[in-house]
Amino acid sequence: MLDKGDALCVGVPALRYFRQKFQGASLHFMGFAQGKELVKAAEPDVVVSGLEQHQWPEHIIPAMETFLGLAEQIIAEGYSQIVCLDTAFMPCFLSRFLKDAGEPVVGNYISLSVQELIDQFQSQQLKPEYVNDAANYLRSDFFAMARWHTPWWQSSPQLDYGYPEFYLRHCCGFDQIEMDMSVNLSESATSSDLQGDRKVVALAPFSENSAYDYPFADQLKSELTAMGYQVWNVPKQDASVRNTLMRLQASDLLVTVPDGAQWQATAVNCPSLVVCGDMDPRRLVPDYATDPHVGPIPADDLAQSIHSIFTESADS
Repeated sequence: MLDKGDALCVGVPALRYFRQKFQGASLHFMGFAQGKELVKAAEPDVVVSGLEQHQWPEHIIPAMETFLGLAEQIIAEGYSQIVCLDTAFMPCFLSRFLKDAGEPVVGNYISLSVQELIDQFQSQQLKPEYVNDAANYLRSDFFAMARWHTPWWQSSPQLDYGYPEFYLRHCCGFDQIEMDMSVNLSESATSSDLQGDRKVVALAPFSENSAYDYPFADQLKSELTAMGYQVWNVPKQDASVRNTLMRLQASDLLVTVPDGAQWQATAVNCPSLVVCGDMDPRRLVPDYATDPHVGPIPADDLAQSIHSIFTESADS
């Protein structure tokens, strides 16, 4: 629920997997904010519910009250099966409540019961690191979920889709899953600023984890523009998810920090260059990646790397 990129790269392939596994079943998806919009763009016929951006309280007790309200909605539906693929604390809290209430839940949940959580909070024994670190709170019915906590990219065989494929195949056990996160847009982008003969580069310099933000985005945009490219910025909060997907579909390359924008581009067949920072690119397996590095890459160096992608592809 928390990460819109995960809603697309994990949630959508999982939905399609369950559709094949349980043919004829009615599938519902619970998501958050723009993650819900991405799922609806990919799977218009699926019932999508959940929370809007302003409905997820920042503090734990109001958040618990909100998620217990979601639990009431879920119980009222009378589902045959509830699967929690999320690893964030509050969705796993929701899963634990439903499991303890006797609902048919499988997947991830927190280690404490709701009552134990409340008791520890009221007695001031609940440690922040329990809530903030999945290594402390996360439990799972998925037999191999412990692998999620390991540096799997150093030992797993090469995966075409990196993290989401590792998670679904090797942690959740969906070994027959097809990693299909594609979004079929019936119309193509017609924005006048993306028309013409010049190559189009999309920039996504901001991440959910600010440690990966690229600080020289404005300079990079100027450098690329001077080289003759059309350049536009992917908004951190999309006013329209569908419009962003359409613009990515009309682009020749997305340059992004490690973030969900990579999966939006993958969904519409736009190649990605990931500016990795100190992240191992094997975790994401983009089309192109910078070598792991300490400190931001100078804008002119990155612009030359981007330019070389186009010149080498033209030569080949």
